[in-house]
Formats: sequence, structure tokens, C-alpha cells
Amino acid sequence: MKFAGCYTAIVTPFGSDGQVDLATLRRQIEFQAAGGVAGVVPCGTTGESPTLSDGEWERVIGATVEIARPLGLAVIAGTGSNNTHHAVTLQERAAALGASAGLSVNPYYTKPTQEGMRRHFLAVADATELPVVLYNIPGRTGVALNPETIARLCEHPNIAAVKEATGSMDSASTIASLCDITILSGDDSMTLPFCSVGATGVVSVVSNILPRKVQDLCDACNGGDWSRARSIHFELFDVCRGLLSLETNPIPIKTAMRLLGRDSGSLRLPMTEGTEATSAAVRSLLTRLKLI
Repeated sequence: MKFAGCYTAIVTPFGSDGQVDLATLRRQIEFQAAGGVAGVVPCGTTGESPTLSDGEWERVIGATVEIARPLGLAVIAGTGSNNTHHAVTLQERAAALGASAGLSVNPYYTKPTQEGMRRHFLAVADATELPVVLYNIPGRTGVALNPETIARLCEHPNIAAVKEATGSMDSASTIASLCDITILSGDDSMTLPFCSVGATGVVSVVSNILPRKVQDLCDACNGGDWSRARSIHFELFDVCRGLLSLETNPIPIKTAMRLLGRDSGSLRLPMTEGTEATSAAVRSLLTRLKLI
């Protein structure tokens, strides 16, 4: 599988009863397909994956595959865990459900060594032929995969890409210099900078509301149209920064979707709805983009 373009980290919609709302999930995926993105990423950080039971995870992944694949979208299923056996099980289930790849996050809380993470991801990659996308997000997990470890993991035929959510140009540049693993930006504001050193796309939060624009940015980068890419980058920069910094993701993006009439329901504890200040700031960002 080739990874290039915008992969939307979709939110998980919850109904008034607090349960996963698959009808709203369908509308969200259809909105992404109409926006021309390359794929969707269910049950990631933006999808509040730590709050989902295994049964809910399976329903979301299964429904996403059923809806998205006929629409031409790749499905990169969130399969990560800090429990290696559990991560392997989720990777196997994602393969059985028909996902295109599994997004496997650094083992969180336990703070393993580089060797521990290397063995963890090798176990996941050995479990099935489903491609593995490493998810390097130290701000959430407390540990970072070093570029040298990523280069060693890249030697495994099933480890296909890395979602680099370090926000570090040094890290992205070093990875690109050490190996040929596909790099996807894990931060919307870093898509253009990372593409300038070889990344091919982004796992995007902002594309939940602006799929066409984020895909256009990726297309411009991958097509070498750097003037257009810079123009789109600066057009999106404030909303990219705001939706990832006002409060913890996915609070701001769910706030934005509510303000745009695309409500995806409440957040699950320990996540809470945005404050009045966050709502006002998000409204201001959307107004500047002439979305409301």
C-alpha cells in the first residue's frame, strides 16, 4: 500500500444515550469521501479510542470499513495498545475486518526502552500481513521512537509508514535521512514543513471539517507546487494551531463540528465539552475562514 495524501482522523460520534452513533459515522465518512481525501483513520486519538470498549472498537472499525472502502477510501484502523498482546490482537482483528492498515501507537504509561518498543512493534508486525503504521506521539505516550529505532523497524516488510507526531523537523529529517519509510505528518500545522523533507501526507484533524482543502495541500506538496502549498498552509495555519492547542484534542474539533451543524455528540469522560472561551475562539477561527 502506498500512503500519500490526507487521512482524516475521524471523531467517534456518540448519541444522546452515550452509545456509538453509527448513522452519524456514516455521514461523516461520506463527507470525507466527497472531500476527496485518501482515507480515514477510525479509533485513533481523535476518535477517543481509550474510552472505547473492545466491542465498540470492533463496531466502529467494521462499520468504517463497510462504508469507506466502497467509496474508495483507505481505512487505517487504530490498533495500538500499551499491552503487546492486546495490540497484536487488535491488529489481527483489523485485518480480519478488512482494514487497509493498522495505526499502532507507542506503548503509553509503561515507558518502555527503545529495545522494548522495537520488540513490541515487531510482534505486531509479525502477527499479520496487514501493514503497520507506527504512531510516534510522545506528547500523549510519554515515550518517543528514536529515528534510529524507526530505521531498524523499517526493515520489517510489514512496517510501512510512520505517523510522526513529534512536531520536530529534526526528527522527521533524521528519519528521512536514515531510511525510506513513508512519513505522514501527525500535526496539521507541520504538513508542509514535513513534506519539504520527504513526507507524503498527513493524518489530519482539521480535515474533519475541511477535507478538500487539506487534500489540496497534500496534492500541491506531492506535485511539487510549493507556491500553492505555502498559500494553503498559511490559509489553514491559524485553524490548525487553534484546533490542536485551545484544549486537548478532540475537544476543539468536536466544538467546531457542533458550530458547523455537524454535531458528533458529546465527549466521553475523562474528556469534557469545551469551555465557553474555547467555543468563542473556535467560532472566531471558523468565521475568519468564512465557514460561518
